[in-house]
Amino acid sequence: MRIIYLLAAACLCSACSLGEGEGEINSDKLFVSSCWDGPFQLGPDFFAAQPYRATALSIRVQHGGDTEEVSDGAIILVDDINQVRQQIAADPNASFRVGLPPNVVPPGFPVVPDPNPPPVHLTLYLHRSCHAQNSALYAVDGNITFHALFNGNLNETNAAEKLTFAEFTDISVGDPRDRLPASTTIQHVSHLKGNFKFYFQRGQPAQPFP
Repeated sequence: MRIIYLLAAACLCSACSLGEGEGEINSDKLFVSSCWDGPFQLGPDFFAAQPYRATALSIRVQHGGDTEEVSDGAIILVDDINQVRQQIAADPNASFRVGLPPNVVPPGFPVVPDPNPPPVHLTLYLHRSCHAQNSALYAVDGNITFHALFNGNLNETNAAEKLTFAEFTDISVGDPRDRLPASTTIQHVSHLKGNFKFYFQRGQPAQPFP
């Protein structure tokens, strides 16, 4: 199962947004096996956005500007920029379901079709804090409110179209491989709350590329 794909999504193109913004991601009690079990505050100071596969947008909210492999942060993947922006235009406080894509399941578990799959996905990674092979948690349930979303145009000059602003009060995260047999229940689920706000700013890659 390649659930690591969310982390790779921010690294696919040489032109991306990077740099300053504001926000926070925290948990009253975060659990990462063999690493973390207690209160958590990310304190991000690096914000990036990258159009992905024509219609999607990958957002990186991170502490420090190093590569993801040596950093703590979160990747938020929006499947369809236009669909989300249309809903925001109709409702500036539009809320969107956050979860795993239907085809992302642990080995040995069947793929169950979802007629209304979540349009947003989130990965929290603690590679700096944990220094462990499995130090990422994936959103399995919750909602995120987008007040604004970058339109994905790398050459955009209108500041309003470059703004991304989102908030969430309870997104459940866990390791999909930690799933009980014959059940959809994932053990050791943690709860995140947070927000982020920044303007797309085109620049050089935020990290080295091969």
